[in-house]
Amino acid sequence: MNHAPGHNPRHGASPDHRHGHAPDDQAEILDLDAEVLAEHTASLIAWLPLRTAPRHMVDLGCGTGAGTFALLDRFPDAHVTAVDTSAEHLQRLRAKACTREVGDRVRTVQADLDEDAWPDLGAPDLVWASASMHHMADPGHALRNVRDALAPGGLFAVVELAGHPRFLPEDAPEDRPGLEERVHTAADRRRAAHMPHRGADWGPMLSAAGFAVEGERTVAVHLEGSRSEAIGRYATGVLQRIRGVVADSLSPEDLTALDRLLDTGSPHGILRRDDLALRTERTAWAARRL
Repeated sequence: MNHAPGHNPRHGASPDHRHGHAPDDQAEILDLDAEVLAEHTASLIAWLPLRTAPRHMVDLGCGTGAGTFALLDRFPDAHVTAVDTSAEHLQRLRAKACTREVGDRVRTVQADLDEDAWPDLGAPDLVWASASMHHMADPGHALRNVRDALAPGGLFAVVELAGHPRFLPEDAPEDRPGLEERVHTAADRRRAAHMPHRGADWGPMLSAAGFAVEGERTVAVHLEGSRSEAIGRYATGVLQRIRGVVADSLSPEDLTALDRLLDTGSPHGILRRDDLALRTERTAWAARRL
């Protein structure tokens, strides 16, 4: 799923057209996430304790393909089965694969992984699930299905988010210091009821499902906005989506300040700020099928 921060496919925010939402805004955020965090995704894949180079990989909850293409880059002799619930995301992924001339190395499968019957994924050597397992209604069921699909000795990599990324200094904006933290606190309250496993420690659950956990690694990300203009667009997209979820939970003053930040034409908007930075944390677990 590799879903956009702040989005739950079952409990998503309604588009807010005053702030420029389009039907594919989630896909655009996923693409920006892939671009901005490409180096960190590659480092997590390089860290995996693989015994041999995989030939068949599965990107479980692939979104628009951040993990898929990182895996293909790392393992040029392998192919990927990319699985997601969203036909639109899979179509976007296929278009990218054609543009990158790796279409013959990618198979896409549309499937709801909360269903009892899973699609035939073959017998992959490596299954990659980034920011997708917490969307499962029954994670234990999904973990057992992954174990059953993997080739003996195959590896399952789960990547989890510590929370929403942060972009603004703590004392910003000038008229409402601490606004971003208050917005995230409101979003976390909403999220807890719908995605209780977001931010979870997957190690014990992997062990309970019959895996041997062979490694755990946390990557702290801090990227200065000056390094990439995409960070401003990423920040705008993420906070726009969160606004749709929490607008009725914010004070009028905070909502006004947030709207000012999200106004792409305003001199006070996020895109005009020179103090942005992307701060986030992701943890990966590497688990072997025995």
